[in-house]
Amino acid sequence: MTQLSNINSFSPDEMAHKAEVISIKKTKLDTASMFVLAFLAGAYIAFGAVIATTIATGGSSLPYGVNKLLIGLVFTLGLILVVVGGAELFTGNNLLIIGYLSGKISLRGMLRNWGIVYLGNFVGSVSIAALMFLSKQYTFSGGGIGLTALNIGAAKTNLGFIQAMALGILCNILVCLAVWLTFSARTTGDKILAIIPPIAAFVAAGFEHSVANMYFIPMALFIKNSKDAAFFAMIGKAPADFANLTWGNFLSGNLLPVTIGNIIGGAGFVGAVYWFIYLRKSDENTKEQN
Repeated sequence: MTQLSNINSFSPDEMAHKAEVISIKKTKLDTASMFVLAFLAGAYIAFGAVIATTIATGGSSLPYGVNKLLIGLVFTLGLILVVVGGAELFTGNNLLIIGYLSGKISLRGMLRNWGIVYLGNFVGSVSIAALMFLSKQYTFSGGGIGLTALNIGAAKTNLGFIQAMALGILCNILVCLAVWLTFSARTTGDKILAIIPPIAAFVAAGFEHSVANMYFIPMALFIKNSKDAAFFAMIGKAPADFANLTWGNFLSGNLLPVTIGNIIGGAGFVGAVYWFIYLRKSDENTKEQN
């Protein structure tokens, strides 16, 4: 029996208690460590976005859904690096709500983590965007990669507030389910296999992830504002063709509603629900005993 228990995955009930322990560890991190780990997570998600942009470039003879699935599969690199490498990702950390509802961490501790991690994710993602811009990788494939980046950024900044928030809710339901499933894992391979389907699904479906957008849209903005006449001549476009692609539309028109949606989807539809199912009664019993 002992050998079997070491092989079998953790049960959902055990996963919920594991989430409590993880929430305590995450909120106890010192500020510097938390920020650097968040910087890394932002960079890791950005790397997933880099590969996704590259794969999305050029004509494809594949059906729309199959092409989107392929893009989603390569994007999973980002969360795999975060989880296996041990970084701090805002969207995944929305599951800290489990520890808060259980009384294991304070509201202040949870919000402190979210704030520092969100900022670190932003700096990490934008830093990779800046480095990618300086590398001029966007000029590869006859400027095709840059055009893809511009189109992605433009599409995201053209979303309405409610639409962006709804897409953010749907996205982080899947992201937090991916993280939740890794709580069942006993090996690195288990974690990777748990991550791939939900993350590939959210990308293929076109949902909105706040941290990924911290790369996608700034990268598009760097290209648009580059004054790289040779590049725009290659793609037969002008910066004016992407009128809605602005820093203001990025921050208030996309990042704000998507972040709100991510919190609702991750903390509300996943974290709070699993707390209600597996931990609510045990927490009530503890309070009665006290």
